Amino acid sequence: MSSFGKLFKITTFGESHCPSVGVVIENCPSKMKIDTSYISKQLNRRKPGQSDISTERKEEDIPIILSGVENGLTLGTPLCVIVNNKDQRPEDYNFDPKNYLYRPSHADYTYWNKYGIHSSSGGGRSSARETVARVIGGSIAEKYLKENYDIDIVAFVSSVGDISIPLSEELLKTITREEVDKNIIRCPDICANDMISCIKNIKEEGDSIGGIVTCVCRNVPVGLGEPCFDKLEALLAHAMLSIPATKGFEIGSGFYGSKMLGSEHNDEFYIVNNSISTYTNNSGGVQGGISNGNIIYFNVAFKPPATIKLEQKTVSMNGENAKISAKGRHDPCVVNRAVPVVESMSSLVLIDLLLQQF
Repeated sequence: MSSFGKLFKITTFGESHCPSVGVVIENCPSKMKIDTSYISKQLNRRKPGQSDISTERKEEDIPIILSGVENGLTLGTPLCVIVNNKDQRPEDYNFDPKNYLYRPSHADYTYWNKYGIHSSSGGGRSSARETVARVIGGSIAEKYLKENYDIDIVAFVSSVGDISIPLSEELLKTITREEVDKNIIRCPDICANDMISCIKNIKEEGDSIGGIVTCVCRNVPVGLGEPCFDKLEALLAHAMLSIPATKGFEIGSGFYGSKMLGSEHNDEFYIVNNSISTYTNNSGGVQGGISNGNIIYFNVAFKPPATIKLEQKTVSMNGENAKISAKGRHDPCVVNRAVPVVESMSSLVLIDLLLQQF
């Protein structure tokens, strides 16, 4: 399943070391102003090689629009945008079915058993390289959301390992991308320096570490979400858990809410400026699967990247016990590069529900 969305639908294509990766976008509203500079802004935040806590792989990630745009305006026809892979090194992966070693916690074993074949270099479709296409589609969706509904989406790193920042109501209301991008870890807190040092130390040891990305969506209209099975939080969870390396999703009070009493957790209503609001937002902006006009906020947990340079136990494809240590260029932690991917997937969910609602 390489497609996501019902009305605003993206279909992504390409493997980690093939000539290009890209996306086809169906039902993009017509007469939108589109140029590659807007798309590139988000791609540059996602691309590899941007700092010394990321992979050394260098990719320019320049988007090329193949169809659906004329004279800078969308035509309403399918948009196709590609990015050429420049820094390919398939030799780092040396795939030989006779003696190939399954990489621990990678998709090699499951892909081979499902399809009977596997991309000969890198992770193929399971590689985070595929998220380039999501960011392209999401950046276009986000432009529509901002221009037509003033919807503001900001994601940031809230934890690396056991280093976490407090999530205050004020932070969720006011955080901007400019603040997020002030440091290479994309954490708007003084403990960002501790996170960076932690990742550098882990990288030096040849290991990896996980973390959490928090996302806020502001000015979302009341009424988005399609119960019973396409509730807003269900679609957000679907979108986020489809991102490579994700292992957890919680919205609003999340798992902490399971420890609260109903009298503590309920978001009581009141009238302000002739409109209805709530004193608290434990619901995370969603009630009954439908947006209630409050800030939507959620956390996405990313596991430590599976590729590490330390020696590990594994088995070969011919059924023998073996040991493996990784080659190639890989991230010691993915959360800083995952920030624009989380924002993009949020945009794709919201635009699809907006088009369904209105």
